[in-house]
Amino acid sequence: MTEKEARIAVCDAGKKLLDEGLVARTWGNVSIRLNKTDMIITPSGRPYEELEPEDMVRVNYLTNKYEGNVKPSSEYKLHTEIYKTRKDANSVIHTHQMNASTVATARREIPPILDDQAQLLGPSVRVAPYALPNTKKIVKGTVKALKGRNAALMANHGAVCIGRDIEEVFVCCQVLEKSAKAFIEAEFLGGAKSISKFEAWIMHKYYLMKYSKEANKNK
Repeated sequence: MTEKEARIAVCDAGKKLLDEGLVARTWGNVSIRLNKTDMIITPSGRPYEELEPEDMVRVNYLTNKYEGNVKPSSEYKLHTEIYKTRKDANSVIHTHQMNASTVATARREIPPILDDQAQLLGPSVRVAPYALPNTKKIVKGTVKALKGRNAALMANHGAVCIGRDIEEVFVCCQVLEKSAKAFIEAEFLGGAKSISKFEAWIMHKYYLMKYSKEANKNK
């Protein structure tokens, strides 16, 4: 993906998140790994509906230095740390989506209750401990909660999803919201009944391997 294509993709993803109610106003952020050193991320404090591709910010995720006068999202260090520690992640979306945020407020881990959740997100969705926004503590805790997963909740804050491309990570956000809603409502019906973590782990690994093979065939 060229830088121009990445800027357009990140800008479009931000507007799509707004349209689907996964973010509000200027909250949340989107990024794409551009190459072995740089990423493209949404800017700080700009309403999504007003964004243009040229407003996106190029950041070196190894040094945290960025180009131009437009500041990157205030949570850009979470994105940079994910790219440094997760070689499989090529796109990151942080949201304040309603149902996921509700579960994050309760600080409840979401067990593997749906097949698509297990396949895309992993054997469970952990909750990172609460920490003040934009701090080393919240970055460290969130990256730890993401280990072996494609999504994590951030206590009393929101959620973060990762994927191998922007399309996959967007679907992860949608599946996370669906899973969080199902979890909340199942609790009123006597409690959510979980798939075994072993079966969930197998489904996740199978999805990753199958997806990769099909993606390579289509190149």
